Amino acid sequence: MCGIVGYVGGRPALDVVIEGLARLEYRGYDSAGIAVLAEGGLATAKRAGKLVNLRGALEEEPLPAGTLGMGHTRWATHGAPNDRNAHPHVDCTGSVAVIHNGIIENFAALRGELEEAGHKLGSDTDTEAVAHLLEDELKAGGDLAAAMRRVCGRLEGAFTLVAVHTGDPDLVVGARRNSPLVVGVGDGENFLASDVAAFIAHTRDAIELGQDQIVELRPGGVTVTGFDGRPAEVKEYHVDWDVSAAEKDGHDYFMLKEIAEQPRAVADTLLGRIGADGRLTLDEMRISDQELREVDKIIIVACGTSFHAGLIAKYAIEHWAGLPCEVELASEFRYRDAILSPTTLVIAISQSGETMDALMAVRHAREQKAKLLGICNVNGSTLPRECDGVLYTHAGPEIAVASTKAFLTQLVAVYLIALYIAQVRGTKWGDEVFAMVQLLERMPEKVEKVLETMEPVRELARSLAGERCVLFLGRHVGFPVALEGALKLKELAYMHAEGFAAGELKHGPIALIEQGLPVVVIVPPRARDVLHDKIVSNIQEIRARGARTIVIAEEGDRSVEPYADTLIGVPAVPTLLQPLVTTVPLQVFACELATAKGHDVDQPRNLAKSVTVE
Repeated sequence: MCGIVGYVGGRPALDVVIEGLARLEYRGYDSAGIAVLAEGGLATAKRAGKLVNLRGALEEEPLPAGTLGMGHTRWATHGAPNDRNAHPHVDCTGSVAVIHNGIIENFAALRGELEEAGHKLGSDTDTEAVAHLLEDELKAGGDLAAAMRRVCGRLEGAFTLVAVHTGDPDLVVGARRNSPLVVGVGDGENFLASDVAAFIAHTRDAIELGQDQIVELRPGGVTVTGFDGRPAEVKEYHVDWDVSAAEKDGHDYFMLKEIAEQPRAVADTLLGRIGADGRLTLDEMRISDQELREVDKIIIVACGTSFHAGLIAKYAIEHWAGLPCEVELASEFRYRDAILSPTTLVIAISQSGETMDALMAVRHAREQKAKLLGICNVNGSTLPRECDGVLYTHAGPEIAVASTKAFLTQLVAVYLIALYIAQVRGTKWGDEVFAMVQLLERMPEKVEKVLETMEPVRELARSLAGERCVLFLGRHVGFPVALEGALKLKELAYMHAEGFAAGELKHGPIALIEQGLPVVVIVPPRARDVLHDKIVSNIQEIRARGARTIVIAEEGDRSVEPYADTLIGVPAVPTLLQPLVTTVPLQVFACELATAKGHDVDQPRNLAKSVTVE
């Protein structure tokens, strides 16, 4: 998500940090800030918007020159993207500054404790609490690194923290838990960043920090310890990528990087959703439990990939929450006489929050007095502001036009909403909701496992580069996955591709089957006996007519092996959660096939990342 840069050495820190932040602009952000230790004091500057705004502010009011500093580009999570919430954040004394990536789950309790003790917090962020906690620890004795260890022991969630203190003007301290942080090792200078792209122009010698580790940077060396204070083993390596490749973490395309980031994105979207009482909690819901109990119908509006997430949501909402659910293309919604009332809940899904079709659908629903809930990846965008409540996904910036990690995090979001409504309405017991959330929390490792086994899928894709058409079949939640697989192939490979509900095959589409035609089939888990057996029959039907069958099925499903020309195994998971693992091979397949055709994977022709016109 956010970008972090830290520096200590002999050069002007301001120049090094601003240059590093510029190299991280590709990550996406909505505010930027910098802190420099100079002349015995701490100086900061921060501005909402792009880095150019911060540069302009520094030209008008230059910071004093210093050789130690840190900077941050923020992707807003807690608090709107404005000057006040931009990083760095400082303590009451103005002697400690902190920047932060990730989410601190227990910040509300910590903030309450700090305010009771007399601390004045001036932002809406979870980050600022850390600056004040460090202030208290430093007053109690010890250096900044020791204070950071004690503070980290109190934090819950995923975080990268970097801090400086006027009491030690040659020291930058970083901490990592479940969020990336890397050290750049130079000659008489050292760097700290969320991505090697920030310092690759100065050094290619790096140290990758491990889980729950603290790093101390001084001009003459680097010290790494665990949160417990013991010396830690580190992984040193040499970066042999150029700057462009470094931005992509060594991948050829941002899309490949974003596919690889999906386990973390899924995990981040789940962070902070279980309260201290074991109940599911959703940030910024702003729709009361009583209002949710009065809801008698749900309508989901979305476009493109988000529409496919909505189709999967329908199965989850009707199964868990017991409410009728319709799914509408946002571009068509306001042009028919949809029946809405104050007891209708409209859920709008948009990665950017600026999709005009979705916004117009929301405005139409508001005129009909419906309740409005947004699912969005961008804090501060239009959609959350126009809805009664919002559930933010935490996919981080998605640069590639074709959506990957945003789709998986949207799935997590709709599952959470379905379970939350079930909890509120009492259609599921609390322990049932908790058990399902625990299953969701295991999904990042399942997605990671899929990613580790994708080389055969890449080989398959390359072998099909000369084909003109691919069909996709699925049942139940596998049908929207088939639609998504076909869409990815259209977007990236410019091939004719269609997704069908497998049961509809004999009602017309089977006429398309011919010798050698590639057909991708998503097979439901064996636990869904009837659906599973029916789709195996579909595979037999198309194979008998000469189709080349590419079957995605759970590992160990021997019943499909005789009918699969290519079998792609995915981990066994509950039926409703299966799209989280079956979608990933289709993303890799489309990306590799497009690459084999020589297409620009990140910027397909005729497409834009955010469609801001109707």
